[in-house]
Amino acid sequence: MCGRVALFTPPARIARLLEATLAAGIDPEGRASWNVGPQRRLFALHTESTGNVLDQYKWGLVPSWSKDPAIGNRLFNARGETVAEKPSFRTAFARRPCVIPVDGFYEWDHREGQNKQPNYFSRTDDDLLLLAGLYEFWRDPTLPDDAPLVQTCTVITTTPSEDINGIHDRMPVIFERDEIASWLDLEEDHRAERAAMLRPAPKGTLRHHGVSKAVGSVRNDGPELIEPEEPQQLF
Repeated sequence: MCGRVALFTPPARIARLLEATLAAGIDPEGRASWNVGPQRRLFALHTESTGNVLDQYKWGLVPSWSKDPAIGNRLFNARGETVAEKPSFRTAFARRPCVIPVDGFYEWDHREGQNKQPNYFSRTDDDLLLLAGLYEFWRDPTLPDDAPLVQTCTVITTTPSEDINGIHDRMPVIFERDEIASWLDLEEDHRAERAAMLRPAPKGTLRHHGVSKAVGSVRNDGPELIEPEEPQQLF
């Protein structure tokens, strides 16, 4: 699963790198964070008739038909193997794909005999990580029809590549920049091709190192969270 990310590159720079327009109301400088968890803010790239737009979303997808937004607490990830059929995700998969740029993500070491230390993953070339995602719009059914829509998103995961080193049994789907257009293509006959893109990134895409357990609480934030830390011995 992917449930904690670092996002410190300013939105204006992300939009420039991805040749996108910033959505109205987005602070170009943003607020850097090295510890973003579910229900916090992420940025995502989606396509419109005028081109690609970078907008802000709450992390944890809430389907439009849901009566309770709390469902988003457990829909911050979607499994690539079932995302096209699951009721919670299938409409978004068909109509609302997005790309979620982050600087890195964390996974806790689940290997037998290893200390449960968090590891920070980033690209070996220091570029942004471009994660496969979906977005949705939700309106509180208890409010008037003109009430503001809530924008939410989810990160799609797949089986791990060799770069994960057995630390976890899932990883986010990671795209290269030249794959963005194909993922965001909304043509109905393109869905099978989009589903085929939900695969592990090639070996050598990622690097990782152990970091402080302080990242386990979103109350902790700052660049020190991604600094390498030697693993503690179990005994």
